[in-house]
Amino acid sequence: MSSTGPKQAIFASLAEVAQALGHAHRLELLEHVGQGMRSVEELSARANLSFANTSRHLQILRRARLVDTERRGKQVLYRLAGDTEVVELMRALGRVGERNVAEVNRIMTDYFHARDALEAVSRKDLISRLRDGLVTILDVRPEDEFALGHLPGALNIPLGELEHRLCELPTDREVIAYCRGPYCILSFEAVATLRARGYLVRRLEDGYPEWKAAGLPIEARA
Repeated sequence: MSSTGPKQAIFASLAEVAQALGHAHRLELLEHVGQGMRSVEELSARANLSFANTSRHLQILRRARLVDTERRGKQVLYRLAGDTEVVELMRALGRVGERNVAEVNRIMTDYFHARDALEAVSRKDLISRLRDGLVTILDVRPEDEFALGHLPGALNIPLGELEHRLCELPTDREVIAYCRGPYCILSFEAVATLRARGYLVRRLEDGYPEWKAAGLPIEARA
């Protein structure tokens, strides 16, 4: 029997996508691109990679149609090639890892759960609480990421500034913190910091890219 039928051709193409995902740096770059359109220079600085290495990884992601580009003058910006599909692909990869990979489970327990063992707030629950005006949403990402897009009404206090800006957080209602995604440490660290100071605080179940990919309202600075 021929091994080059339509099913095999599809599997070969899917294997290229899987290969593009097969590097930690490329997964991190997808997380950063998920915050909004970025140049190679910006992504290089954010991921702490050389310009050449960042560019190479982005080209691999582009060939697999996981990212697209947009030219603005002399600058080339990268964005996810379909927020919903790529974000869900990343989330599915995470779920498989959490269920099947011992090292992922160990890190989740030793680092993430040690800082926040409470169940995270779901998007559905947060929408309900927002409608009733019961919570303050805290975005602990850097200011430039917040400017690209954020949850409606969110207060932006980057993690590094949190201890010096506690006076901006109300003490009479719950704070819901979020950042870049389910494995972004910023919201976990923020929750640990605020709980130690007596705040009623929980995390959103994931982050800004997942909220946006779900088709929920977002805001951005002009």
